[in-house]
Amino acid sequence: MHPLRDRIHGLLAEADVRVGGDRPWDMQVHDRRLPARLLAGGSLALGDAYMDGWWDTDSLDGLLARLLAARIDRRAPGLADVRDVLAARLLNLQFGRRAFAVGERHYDLGNDLYQAMLGRRLVYSCGYWHDRDGRRAESLDEAQEAKLDLVCRKLGLRPGMRVLDIGCGWGEALKFAAERHGIHGVGVTVSREQQAFATGLCEGLPLEFRLQDYRGLRGERFDRVLSIGMFEHVGVRNYGGYFELVRSLLPPDGLFLLHSIGANVSRRRTDPWIARHIFPNSMLPSVAQIAAASEGLFVVEDWHNFGADYDLTLQAWRDNIEAAWDTLPARYDERFRRMWRYYLAGSMAAFRTRRIQLWQILLSPGGVPGGLVVPR
Repeated sequence: MHPLRDRIHGLLAEADVRVGGDRPWDMQVHDRRLPARLLAGGSLALGDAYMDGWWDTDSLDGLLARLLAARIDRRAPGLADVRDVLAARLLNLQFGRRAFAVGERHYDLGNDLYQAMLGRRLVYSCGYWHDRDGRRAESLDEAQEAKLDLVCRKLGLRPGMRVLDIGCGWGEALKFAAERHGIHGVGVTVSREQQAFATGLCEGLPLEFRLQDYRGLRGERFDRVLSIGMFEHVGVRNYGGYFELVRSLLPPDGLFLLHSIGANVSRRRTDPWIARHIFPNSMLPSVAQIAAASEGLFVVEDWHNFGADYDLTLQAWRDNIEAAWDTLPARYDERFRRMWRYYLAGSMAAFRTRRIQLWQILLSPGGVPGGLVVPR
């Protein structure tokens, strides 16, 4: 009898995954200690064991999608889950010096990595795989340009407007807005690599990029504010202050576009493997958390969900990075590659099973008179 092995095999079978099977999503086990490790460590151990080479599969996203669809992750929590819950409840993980941790540990990994993965434009967020005529984008670059165009059209950008980008990345959104719509503006990021790259990329344009936490913007004024893929790092303890700050930056006729991954249920922390290896101190907001924090400050003009497009975006990123590994520096070693593959595949699985969403929320301080016809 092998009770630990039988327990793991049984859980996997509930997700239609076989150990040693011949289907692309079946699991191939290389270390007999895997069952004990998984039962003790839950979802954190599953990812760590993959990084260590204890198991493999031909379709990593296919296997993980089946586990999520069968909710196996909720059936086998590990000790790390308990520790993360306690830390999130006791500490403000996104305040002060901690606010810069994700920049230092993730976004500063190396521009060479992100240039290899993200395509012609360094846009590290979901592409919009439709254009304004309803046609499907044929490439990642088309999808990212369609997304930037969509953001600008939703905000109604006009020449001379002063625009703020909270979490500006490598500067592509403001660059697009300045070149296409004649705006000038400010981008803030907690990543030194991003700030330096964006400054060089946008040389000659009326744009400024700062290494700065968003809380340092108090007292400034902008016609429009956008934030693409940054709210996931704000944390529920800070949501109220975040919306209060953005409201203080805008005039009565201003607009704010929030582009964020979102969760179907309210939680206070993220997946423990993601927190440890990819996005420290992150968490995904829920509809209820966003609504509660923005209540009394903004009118919701539009709430647009195109989360299914993130699966396509992630697949394109995976194709790009897999083709580029051998050209990248040796610091991206085999363990790093396995970590990155697991990160991308797990994200694909989460969006594919609709466990998480992608929202663009358009907010106004007091409601636009007569309402808005919001582009799609």
